[in-house]
Amino acid sequence: MPNIQLTEQMEDYIQRQISSGSYANLSEVVRAGMRLLMERDNARQFYALKADLEEVLPEAESGRIETFDHQAYEPDA
Repeated sequence: MPNIQLTEQMEDYIQRQISSGSYANLSEVVRAGMRLLMERDNARQFYALKADLEEVLPEAESGRIETFDHQAYEPDA
């Protein structure tokens, strides 16, 4: 189990979450925080991909992009 250092403010917040019944213990609070970080990172990746696609969309709609030939790119796939 990793050893983590929390600020007093973080410890107080965690204790309030446990006292209110929102979470049963420190581990639940930390897991919830990790899930939120993972969701945020996934959302960041999604929006980066969306921006990339929006950037090339005008070219695709105008027909200036060639169809991708996956067999030519990776014949053994």
